[in-house]
Amino acid sequence: MKQHFANLIEEEESAIDMTPMLDVVFIMLIFFIVTASFVKEAGIDVNRPDAATAVQKDRANILIAISENNEIWIDKRQVDVRAVQANIERLYAENPQGSVVIQADQESNTRVLIKVMDAARSAGVYDVSVATDEE
Repeated sequence: MKQHFANLIEEEESAIDMTPMLDVVFIMLIFFIVTASFVKEAGIDVNRPDAATAVQKDRANILIAISENNEIWIDKRQVDVRAVQANIERLYAENPQGSVVIQADQESNTRVLIKVMDAARSAGVYDVSVATDEE
């Protein structure tokens, strides 16, 4: 009986406890989810104009769309032109490495595009691009 009890204790000591490893894995998962930069959509589809010099832009985190009837969309919400600067300031504060990309419809008014670009510069973001399609 004593031998059986000794074998039982020995088996118990040789078992691997997986709990600390699982804790570390879950903590790492939470860390990566919190620190990941998520792609934000402007909220509408636009027909972008074609450009022969179009270049792929990385790390564009602030997307602003201008529809064909000159509506401005940020984060799937329609925004008044007077509130564009405040929205850009908020999004830029969340992600200071990001840049502003304006997705203007080819039928939209240039006046609205210039107002959005001015609002971005007034918000302190000087890396502003206009999205196009390659020819």
